[in-house]
Amino acid sequence: MTAPALRHDWTREEVAALFALPFNELLHRAHTVHRAHHDPNAVQVSTLLSIKTGGCPEDCAYCPQAARYATGVQAEKLMSVDAVVARAQAAKAAGASRFCMGAAWRSPKDRDVAKVAEIVSSVKGLGLETCATLGMLSGEQAATLKQAGLDYYNHNLDTAPEFYGEVIHTRQYQDRLDTLGHVREVGLKTCCGGIVGMGETRGQRAGLLQTLANLPEHPESVPINQLVQVEGTPLHGTEALDPFEFVRTIAVARILMPASMVRLSAGRQQMDDAVQALCFFAGANSIFYGEKLLTTGNPDVEADRALFRRLDLHALEVVEESGTVHADILEADTAAGCGQGCGCAA
Repeated sequence: MTAPALRHDWTREEVAALFALPFNELLHRAHTVHRAHHDPNAVQVSTLLSIKTGGCPEDCAYCPQAARYATGVQAEKLMSVDAVVARAQAAKAAGASRFCMGAAWRSPKDRDVAKVAEIVSSVKGLGLETCATLGMLSGEQAATLKQAGLDYYNHNLDTAPEFYGEVIHTRQYQDRLDTLGHVREVGLKTCCGGIVGMGETRGQRAGLLQTLANLPEHPESVPINQLVQVEGTPLHGTEALDPFEFVRTIAVARILMPASMVRLSAGRQQMDDAVQALCFFAGANSIFYGEKLLTTGNPDVEADRALFRRLDLHALEVVEESGTVHADILEADTAAGCGQGCGCAA
């Protein structure tokens, strides 16, 4: 059966109605969509490295890398090419297929982009997919990264347009949309999602997913982060999101963006195995692998491997084709595959 065409015209009311479905009905719908587009037992595995930590001038209320908050995160210089390549080699040996690099900049200078381009080229040469999150980019900077071999650029929307001003004041929502436009125009794939559990309402979670689904192209990767509360940030002490509400968010994201990779990103350390299993059933098919997500904890590799064995999941393999490295997403009937998760400058 041919899958229905992807939609970019979702209304807020339609998305809210999905959130309001009985839990089991919502999961059934989401899993049905998931199976129509993906191997339900394959999970894409990525590793994230902070290549330039701390000292960010922004005021994102969730972020420990903001210079204005006393969180214990020290500002560091950009890592060397050799140091990043060594970490990428280790990530590949541990089973990662994508290597994501985050730098705490509001907007990098051209000389910074040139240095990152050299790093990207070297990591790509290892046979890994490459992803970067460096903050706001110009069209020329996006083109430089594309020419270096970058596959994905992460730039999260973070939350719904109407809640954004409650979390961030140093950048406008349109700035984020502009960077995504520059990235798409040069042919880079987009990694774009948001953070939930920041005190937003369910309607505002619906607004985030509606905005993502109505972009000119659905992001190839959609990281859904659960707020990791860090002492010293303004959002420390926020009431925790109910785990089942997080699962609902994953399910609605899967229904709205059927072909995208929906990623469990930050906050996974706080989720027990049962909640993660529900997320995989609801349509999550990508995770970050390793001990840290930039400056916050993440389940370790062995724990993830054990969970995969218990759930009969396997890592999605990277396929090399005509000099391009990508995770091949196959139809199920052919037997397929920070901010908080991809950088504070996202």
